[in-house]
Amino acid sequence: MTHNKTISRRAALTGLATAGAAGLSAPAIATAQGQGTTWKVQTSWPGGIGLQIFKDWAASIQEKTGGELAFESFGANDVVGDFQLYDAVKNGVLDAVNPFTIYAQGIIPAAMFLTSYPMGLRNPHEFDVFYYGLGGLEMARELYAEQNMHFVGPIHHGPNIIHSKVPIRSVDDFAGRKMRAPGGMVAELFSALGAKTTLLPGSEIFPALEKGTIDVADYVGPAVNYALGFSQVTDYISMGPPGFMSVYQPVDIMDLTVGMDSWNALSDEMKQFVEMEVHSYSDMHHAAIQKADQEAWEKFEADGTEVTRLGQTDVEIMTEVAVPIWYKYANRDKNAARVFKTQLDYMMSGSLGYVTPDMVEGQELDL
Repeated sequence: MTHNKTISRRAALTGLATAGAAGLSAPAIATAQGQGTTWKVQTSWPGGIGLQIFKDWAASIQEKTGGELAFESFGANDVVGDFQLYDAVKNGVLDAVNPFTIYAQGIIPAAMFLTSYPMGLRNPHEFDVFYYGLGGLEMARELYAEQNMHFVGPIHHGPNIIHSKVPIRSVDDFAGRKMRAPGGMVAELFSALGAKTTLLPGSEIFPALEKGTIDVADYVGPAVNYALGFSQVTDYISMGPPGFMSVYQPVDIMDLTVGMDSWNALSDEMKQFVEMEVHSYSDMHHAAIQKADQEAWEKFEADGTEVTRLGQTDVEIMTEVAVPIWYKYANRDKNAARVFKTQLDYMMSGSLGYVTPDMVEGQELDL
């Protein structure tokens, strides 16, 4: 019995290993024969381990569904620009997208709170509690449905880090720096600390650093950033205190968003499969990137990159700056306030305690 189980596991693993090679061409054949549905899916990953993990996962879908559904995968900018992803889903150019959730803030203000923000929820499992335990998933789907899109679920990848041409040893060192930030609360936080922020998609960060258009850049984690060449154009990485890898975006969330017509064309069983698959992929994606990050740290060190860390005093200063920004963004939109209130209650509870009554004294939420 044990021998048979071992053979079955080996066969399954072999099938997964070959899916990556066969999956990219097979969906077109299946569609041509009328055997299944193929979705065109573009990710925001421009390269590195993130893009590879996404493509491997996309290639596995056809085999897992017996050909009923396949994902034809595209990297950042392959079909449309990063900031045109939602338009492409709405007009049917793409069936689905795998963006950084923060990119939805332009059409869904509450999306600011569907991913991490400065000094907010600090660990992936806390966002899982928010999404799967405290009603976050239902709120997200309701808001995306108003845009004729279906939010399938969050996908974790890890903290964002800061690359710099100059050492950042305290919050004072951001003053006067030309900094790439992802917009929204993060940009406003660093602007309040004196940085001159600009919004750029991930694919444009390297050339901007190389030309000196910017001298500080936030982006994702070590493995992806190393693959994008950031050690060639910067000498420093700025981190939070030990154990608090990134004070401004300690969790970065992507998601799978599907056009409502493409979603509704699936059977109920296939919808359930996609939802569970995204939940599983989130865990796998997160762990695989953390593994790659461990290897990337050694490469940065070999290239002479110096890691600097902010201190606890910097965390307290940034929190003072961040709290009124939270409320400002939450009060821009009733749905944003509703989403934020759910997280605020969690952060102020006995479970976390990140936020105390004195920190929010004088602040009001417009619910």
